[in-house]
Amino acid sequence: MDKLARPALVAGADAHLIGGRLVSGGDMIDVVDPATGQVFALCPDASRADLEAAVVAARSAFPGWAAMGFERRRELIFAFADRIAAAADELAPLLTREHGKPLEQARMELAISGHHMKQLASLELPDEILRDDERGRVELRYHPLGVVGAIAPWNFPVALAMHKVAQALYTGNSLVLKPSPFTPLTTLAVGALAADLLPPGVLNVVAGGNDLGAWMTAHPDIDKISFTGSVATGKKVLASASATLKRVTLELGGNDATLVLDDADLDLAAAGIARSGFFNCGQICMAIKRVYVAESVHDALVEKLIAKVGALKVGPGTIPGMDMGPIQNRAQYGKVRAYLEDAIARPGAEVLTGGNIPDGEGYFIEPTIIAGLDDDVPLVCEEQFGPVLPVLAFASEDEAVARANHGRLGLGASVWSRDPRRAHEVAGRLMAGTVWINRHGLNESDVPFGGMKESGYGREHGVLGIRSYQELQVISRPAA
Repeated sequence: MDKLARPALVAGADAHLIGGRLVSGGDMIDVVDPATGQVFALCPDASRADLEAAVVAARSAFPGWAAMGFERRRELIFAFADRIAAAADELAPLLTREHGKPLEQARMELAISGHHMKQLASLELPDEILRDDERGRVELRYHPLGVVGAIAPWNFPVALAMHKVAQALYTGNSLVLKPSPFTPLTTLAVGALAADLLPPGVLNVVAGGNDLGAWMTAHPDIDKISFTGSVATGKKVLASASATLKRVTLELGGNDATLVLDDADLDLAAAGIARSGFFNCGQICMAIKRVYVAESVHDALVEKLIAKVGALKVGPGTIPGMDMGPIQNRAQYGKVRAYLEDAIARPGAEVLTGGNIPDGEGYFIEPTIIAGLDDDVPLVCEEQFGPVLPVLAFASEDEAVARANHGRLGLGASVWSRDPRRAHEVAGRLMAGTVWINRHGLNESDVPFGGMKESGYGREHGVLGIRSYQELQVISRPAA
């Protein structure tokens, strides 16, 4: 795309934030509108020198920011959150253009970002007394780590980035944030909102491709990496960070199973499954991606689910009334198409609704439900991260639990039952970091979140998660 033909963007969307200044120029990255498959804007591509300047600025800002104290840092984070919420109407069209999600969902993401920032910066994080008796006094003190490097994904580019910003800054760290190269523009614009609010260097936002992420994870003066993304990339992040023994938090993929027991409220379950499985075009790490239904209620549940999913309206996010936009990028679109086409070709497969790839431009796939698949089909045993959902029948709870637990992922799961004790017992047998009962995917900032097995390393959110942005120090002295 000719640089001169670049359309006007909102303020700050075409510049890095480094040391409190907006920095533009240098190499550029194409940004594609997934509703058309065409480049619509250009984004700056950070060089090694840009990253070095950001890390130096963050390191310089760290001592003063750490000394500022929780109360003052909370005030500034709250003010930043208010600026994001106030700019939601201006920023939402840009977020829709680069991501594809419906405009109202883009506004919601921006509003929710500010809300979660305030929740996280409201947590109380006191030092602790482990013991104070005749053996002596032992205190647990928590210090900020230093410079945090945050690498954010493309599925909720602003919300998931701001979660990291709030946790790192509230605990007294300075931050270098890298948005996804697929969705960098709105995050850069959000960063610009903080340029004259936060002390220079406390928050730095640098956009770039895979090389930038690799430079960050290996950088000797970055003390922690917080990464949200794929399992494969998470493993590379962990390996790279090990050379300097960085602290690492990885929030990775999931292949979340939901179990609909024979006594479930089927209307509630169908609504919850349709919402979780297809919101954001199914591009949510903790979305429902496998549905296991008791044989005795299978057909009834499927009928209700078809009605819910079949009613979803799909189209460009700029058109009012859409429930679902396109897949965010061409690579992911190709993966989801491959899962869909492979599943349809399997013996016994039955497409219950959807299954079509619309003609025309953009990365659209109809919301689809497929039955009749075995557990070893890629659509079932791998994370599809798109609007294609397999439904499978089970004969017993033991069978359902075993099938749900199979595989190397364990981010989330859910159980639907009218019997609280029964649901609780089944939930406790599922190997997932979060198990919801009669709902799925609730994300609360005061509740720790992360996965078992290859779905993650550590936790984000809540006191437990936010402590991972701090270093524990033990102070021990004799009894007085």
